[in-house]
Amino acid sequence: QVQLVESGGGLVQAGGSLTLSCTASGRTFSANAMGWFRQAPGEEREFVAGSSASGVIRYYTDSVKGRFAISRDNARNLVYLYMNSLKPEDTAVYYCAGRSTAVASETLREYDYWGQGTQVTVSS
Repeated sequence: QVQLVESGGGLVQAGGSLTLSCTASGRTFSANAMGWFRQAPGEEREFVAGSSASGVIRYYTDSVKGRFAISRDNARNLVYLYMNSLKPEDTAVYYCAGRSTAVASETLREYDYWGQGTQVTVSS
């Protein structure tokens, strides 16, 4: 069982930056692919970024490519989402998610573990 806790959300002006962190419990973190999703009010939860267990393979949704980066520290059971050049449309609750396998995925239903979410609000 893996438990995930996000932190780092907040209010930022358009063009600003935020870094989200996700702390994972469990001894198998280095074998788990990880991802970040987000959900805006009235919208479905959507994929943002994903990383293989090793961190070598990374996926991004098109709208954040070049602005966001996912990174992980397997020694400390941490995964990060670095968000730059933020836009009002990035406003959402951001969720950290983990898979039981090492393979990165963009598919929500393939994730087995979820954090409680952290709010990111970008003002114009």
